[in-house]
Amino acid sequence: MLTIWGRANSNNVKKVRWCAAELGLNYTHINAGGTYGKVNEQPYRALNPNGLVPLLQDGDFVLWESNTIVRYLAAKFGQAPFYPHDLQARAAAEKWMDWLTSTIAAPFRTLFWGMVRTPAEQRDRAAIDAAIAELEQHFTIVEHQLAQQPYLSGAEFGIGDIPLGSFIYAWFELPITRQPRPHMERWYQQLCARPAYQSTVMIPLT
Repeated sequence: MLTIWGRANSNNVKKVRWCAAELGLNYTHINAGGTYGKVNEQPYRALNPNGLVPLLQDGDFVLWESNTIVRYLAAKFGQAPFYPHDLQARAAAEKWMDWLTSTIAAPFRTLFWGMVRTPAEQRDRAAIDAAIAELEQHFTIVEHQLAQQPYLSGAEFGIGDIPLGSFIYAWFELPITRQPRPHMERWYQQLCARPAYQSTVMIPLT
């Protein structure tokens, strides 16, 4: 029996729940973190000493780190093209998962917290603008890639699309000025047409 811990509005939890939905998996969802608490309680810390979400339980097996959970679910339950059997195709898709963590996550956190979780009168506009500028620079790479192929994963939707796809909903929904990126916008609209994306990612930003 699968159990996914983590508040639904967490971008990292969205990755895992979206992946599970794409794979058609049945699981128990337990809200944790933020206003739901639980993550600093001893039973949860025994499962994840970091006190963060998401957390996956697969029977007696416990796993944390969102990208690792996505890889695990895809490897256990997925099929090509979602989880490519070819090593090079899989590595080409998975690089976007790690790229998000190393490149996108920090400026996106500044933008999201500044625009969504900070009262308007307390916002650090300079920090928000700097985060937007940094993200725009990085998204030039995404635009170039999507000019050459329909999805970050390649010719078909797959695991490489999930991490950035989980974040990109907020990017397009926040009231900010964005540079036109037709290929990235086309990719985003393709994600929005997916029922699993609609049910797990396209939820109110809080």
